[in-house]
Amino acid sequence: MHKLLSYIINPILYIIPILIAVAFLTLLERKILSYMQLRKGPNVVGPLGLLQPIADGVKLFIKEPLRPTYASPVLFILAPTLALLLALMMWAPLPMPYSLADMNLGLLFLLALSSMMVYTILWSGWASNSKYALIGALRAIAQTISYEVTLGIILLSIIMLTGAFTTHTLVTTPEHTWLIFPSWPLAMMWFVSTLAETNRAPFDLTEGESELVSGFNVEYAAGPFALFFLAEYMNILMMNTLTCILFFSPTIMAQTELFTINLMVKTTLLTMCFLWTRASYPRFRYDQLMHLLWKQFLPATLALYLWYVSLPIALSGLPPLN
Repeated sequence: MHKLLSYIINPILYIIPILIAVAFLTLLERKILSYMQLRKGPNVVGPLGLLQPIADGVKLFIKEPLRPTYASPVLFILAPTLALLLALMMWAPLPMPYSLADMNLGLLFLLALSSMMVYTILWSGWASNSKYALIGALRAIAQTISYEVTLGIILLSIIMLTGAFTTHTLVTTPEHTWLIFPSWPLAMMWFVSTLAETNRAPFDLTEGESELVSGFNVEYAAGPFALFFLAEYMNILMMNTLTCILFFSPTIMAQTELFTINLMVKTTLLTMCFLWTRASYPRFRYDQLMHLLWKQFLPATLALYLWYVSLPIALSGLPPLN
């Protein structure tokens, strides 16, 4: 009985803080963008606008959900539900400081779930039975699949440096330095690729309002739209948490409460960099987006991966130092 309760309570205690963090991330984004644009932002609902996320959530979930007449009824509802489920599952192998599922191939599991997010975008665009939603879905799929290539190669390079697929090993391996120092070009390309993978500005071409009328989710409203919204912001937080684990590993305080605080502070700072980028740069053209990946990032990441593979082999042939 005790074990059964732990199977139920542990995921709930894991999910609730993530949902609260996502809710207040929307408030943080609106506040930061408003002050960067010399205005106040939300400041009416509650003290300093702190209850605005709750009001937005209540409004979205009590509205009447709309479904186009000729939309596919099953896939139209399944797509946002699966998007939220995958976004929650991607947190399972992350150590905070203990993971919900301690996996030997945790990084591979994250890549697999991230790739499955493509299906939710495809189903939502196709099931809406709208030409605008379908075009937006096709653009989103091409962008997401493309940048997963560089993310996968960068992860392989990090695995070559640390020697394991597990996230716990990444936390405890670099005892004297952060991995951003020996692999800073990879870290820069990783950061830009996570911007594109999570559809954030200046790579938010899946929601090019002037061209696509809000992209693949144009036919969604109320609760189903809120599920897409939650999944997107969960992916932003998850990617920034993974970036901290990969490149800013808090090794000394692993497996303690201080580890969680350290990780939360670094993730918040990285997320604020996401928001700062959104306030600073205009949207890329789609051909510039693809050129950046296939002509610049892909050759650079492949060359760096070969370097990280060949360097230990070359050093192993040298005579030992006395």
